[in-house]
Amino acid sequence: MLAPLATLAGVGAAFTYVGLVDPNEPGHYPVCPLLRFTGLYCPGCGGLRGAHAVAHGDLATALGANALAVAGYAVCAVLMAVWLVHAVRGRPTRIALTPALWWAIGALTALFTVVRNLPFGSALVP
Repeated sequence: MLAPLATLAGVGAAFTYVGLVDPNEPGHYPVCPLLRFTGLYCPGCGGLRGAHAVAHGDLATALGANALAVAGYAVCAVLMAVWLVHAVRGRPTRIALTPALWWAIGALTALFTVVRNLPFGSALVP
């Protein structure tokens, strides 16, 4: 029980901090180095703004900031819940992803990154 509860506490603390310290205000968080030096958006750009919006219950703003990150937050929340339920029941949790699924996640992330940096993908820009 200690591992899932400690992880949940850490994630909760991180979301609380991001919820309290607005990433839209300059000076609180570092700028993305890829964006700063190349002008290109990485797959994580807008992720903190999305987390801030999720912490405030504003899903539309969160999706506008970084839809891929918000989907990742949802997947992580489900996995945390599964881990916690298994820990309460005393069952081990093993989540094994096939190589094909890892490749699909990588391809989706790469596609998201490329599309958000093209003119027709401006809706994906934070």
